[in-house]
Amino acid sequence: MTSAIIAVIFLFIGLFLQKQDSFPLEKVSKWVNFYLFNLVLPALALLYIPNINPGWDLLLPISAAWFTFFLSWLIFGTLGKLLKWDAATTGCLVVVSGLANTSFLGFPVIEGLLGNEGLPIALLIDQGGSFLLVSSVAILVASLYSHQESDLRKIPLKILSFPPFLFLLLTLAMSLLGWKTPEFILPLASMIAKTMVPVSIFAIGMRFSVDFESLRSSHFWLGIGYRLVLAPALVWLIYRNFNSMDEITFKTTVLESGMAPMITGSLVAIQYGLRPKLAALLSGLGIPISIVTVIIWYFFLK
Repeated sequence: MTSAIIAVIFLFIGLFLQKQDSFPLEKVSKWVNFYLFNLVLPALALLYIPNINPGWDLLLPISAAWFTFFLSWLIFGTLGKLLKWDAATTGCLVVVSGLANTSFLGFPVIEGLLGNEGLPIALLIDQGGSFLLVSSVAILVASLYSHQESDLRKIPLKILSFPPFLFLLLTLAMSLLGWKTPEFILPLASMIAKTMVPVSIFAIGMRFSVDFESLRSSHFWLGIGYRLVLAPALVWLIYRNFNSMDEITFKTTVLESGMAPMITGSLVAIQYGLRPKLAALLSGLGIPISIVTVIIWYFFLK
């Protein structure tokens, strides 16, 4: 309960500060993102990943992120042709609705609903799924629909130079070899990891905005409907054949599949000129809507 109260407080602090003209929003957002990506995610990896028992079954939750992204491309690509959408609208829905907010939103929600036991799986889904997608395939899709050229040769280097991904590889190797994180690192990693919820919620608060005019668009509701309802429903329907529905891995996979559209995905769409207002609204307003739908999914899974 205390964590929930702290999260709400930091959300409102972020909402308040973004409205202050004198507040350096872009600079603070940059430093908050740096802290989350370069310190918090590596700390979480060191705390939890080495304790996972390695197995091929771990590829299942990671594959869910890839499955829902390519399904988004198939569905919205087909709808775009049938309904004669412009390329920017189709590309926006493919990229933004195809990626779930599995880290900034997913981590605190999974921790709150399933406890620390679900965090290692959430980390794998985010780093092996969402992050790899937004750093590679999503950029390719965005460049195709915006008709902009992108230097695809730089993508592997970008992925390999990203600290959270490097720590994911390191900790996965530790898990495979049976090595544990050194005891002297655990207190510091634990202290940093505890800041995940308030700082990530604060980051969301600084970026959240509502464009009520765009709410009338059927594109918004199609994108939200896919991300929050159809994607987790299909993951539940298909992946229950490979996991026991009582397992924490299965529950985490379904819940992560139903998180709001990914903020970083919306930034990619904005960068490539793919309906910026729609992209921002999907990731921004998708957050409070997804809180309700994820809780519904949680009770459904129970």
